[in-house]
Amino acid sequence: MKTFSAKPAEVEKKWVVIDAEGLVVGRLAALVAMRLRGKHLPIFTPHVDCGDNVIVVNAEKVVFTGRKYTDKKYYWHTGHPGGIKERTARAILEGRFPERVVVKAVERMMPGGPLTRRQMKNLKVYAGPEHPHEAQQPVALDVGALNGKNKRSA
Repeated sequence: MKTFSAKPAEVEKKWVVIDAEGLVVGRLAALVAMRLRGKHLPIFTPHVDCGDNVIVVNAEKVVFTGRKYTDKKYYWHTGHPGGIKERTARAILEGRFPERVVVKAVERMMPGGPLTRRQMKNLKVYAGPEHPHEAQQPVALDVGALNGKNKRSA
């Protein structure tokens, strides 16, 4: 028995669109990270980009469980002494770029390295319901129907 190793030329990339309205951020990010890496495929090869192109729409309508909406903090450093900054999830979702919550959640579920940086370019996140990738004929993936915990009801 030989171990199968996919080559980049053999990989067929699909386009998937996910409507994030009412979905829990962590569960959505885990599923998107799995799709980006290609772990849902039987030909998964760790050192080859064999994942799908994922489009996430309605990123501004994702939900958090518990008190994370008000209590979760995102930190970054300016590079200057004492330059640690923080912002809550609520401030980001209500701010100019609410899609950053989903991007950061997915990014932090991926392994670090050059391959991950290349795979993250296959992720397109939009705050609203429209996206400019209709020409790629993306297939809709209903994440809420996969598990009852994925969708949060009021």
